[in-house]
Amino acid sequence: MFKTVSNIWKVEDLRRRILFTLFILLVYRIGSFIPVPGVNKDVFTQTDQAGSELFGLLNTFSGGALFQFSIFAIGIMPYITSSIIVQLLSMDVIPKFAEWAKEGENGKRKLAQITRYGTVILGLVQGFGTAIGFNRLYSLDMIPNATSTDYIMIAIILTAGTAFLMWLGEQITEKGIGNGISVLIFAGIVARIPSHARSIYQQEFVDVQGSIFLSIIKVVAIIVAIIAIVVGVIFVQQGIRKIPVQYAKRVVGRKMYGGQSTHIPLKVNGAGVIPVIFAVSLLMFPITIANFWSTHDWAKWVQEHMPYDKPLGMVLYVILIIAFTFFYTFVQINPVQMADQMKKNGGYIPGIRPGKPTSSYITRVMSRITLSGAIFLSLISILPVLFGTLADLPRDVKLGGTSLLIVIGVALDTMKQIETQLIKRHYKGFINK
Repeated sequence: MFKTVSNIWKVEDLRRRILFTLFILLVYRIGSFIPVPGVNKDVFTQTDQAGSELFGLLNTFSGGALFQFSIFAIGIMPYITSSIIVQLLSMDVIPKFAEWAKEGENGKRKLAQITRYGTVILGLVQGFGTAIGFNRLYSLDMIPNATSTDYIMIAIILTAGTAFLMWLGEQITEKGIGNGISVLIFAGIVARIPSHARSIYQQEFVDVQGSIFLSIIKVVAIIVAIIAIVVGVIFVQQGIRKIPVQYAKRVVGRKMYGGQSTHIPLKVNGAGVIPVIFAVSLLMFPITIANFWSTHDWAKWVQEHMPYDKPLGMVLYVILIIAFTFFYTFVQINPVQMADQMKKNGGYIPGIRPGKPTSSYITRVMSRITLSGAIFLSLISILPVLFGTLADLPRDVKLGGTSLLIVIGVALDTMKQIETQLIKRHYKGFINK
């Protein structure tokens, strides 16, 4: 372990990337404490700011910026929502988007630009909704004597904060280590861990009403549950299904190619943490819209039933996670293209004919293992509600399955990128045997 860390600092490019990533994260954390002008910060001293599990989870994702109503209050969620919409429209819904999606890097740049424009639009909508919703949540004390101009100014500031976070994420992806957007969410969650630990300590050992012994047992049970979730997530994240592939021998000129055996590694959870992030982002959107018309019956119904700590919201949350797991997995791995590529290179799966039968077989295998991964993601993601209720955790503690899933997933992905960089330079990595 220590030797591996030492090897990291020996590689100049890797060292520069890690230091750059840490610098960006420092900028992100500083921005999380810069308040939006014109907002009364005193109202945020209340202990029950969230009002719902969903807002508490989003506050965790933003590193506490939401309940402090800083310039990064709405976080990176508008960018994620915009990415979802663009990806859906690229699946032959809008022919031009579908054409760009097939053009390689040039097409990706065009879609990325559309995603940025969508982020600004959705940021303005969510900024308005968040400002109006929070002001009414605090009985109009958050923005005293608020006018339309005040809401417009706050929405613009929050949108600018989201646009800046989007830029920071792109810089990490390009010049740092890991997927920039995921790393920012990871940093926000990790930044809340000391606050969560302090809240649990305050409740169980300072303001304790019963036996200290029972409090110790509860804390130990919480730690054991977290460790069990970590082990389960790593086990599933690292799980793969190997499909054997045999390449036929072929002669090109005077040389013989092929003849070797290999395999296709299909991950049980090929989509990683993206489905969870997508599901949270989409589930938040109708609640944000409802904040505009919170006095209407339909808006009250949405605010009451759509949060994922409510039965309907929980069902929708699970459905979205399963749907996005399948969607994102099959976007990343196209069985038809994989089968065609194997056929062109003289490869085949033993017992399966090349071409369409191969693509059908790969699709069938992917569907089965993806379903297992999707169910696992769903179970892990709803644990915060059940776990928080059973353990009677403080209202501001939202570190559960969803957060741990993102933290572990991003950590594993980043670790693999570092591993690849080290192996390329003949250094031993973290998981290299």
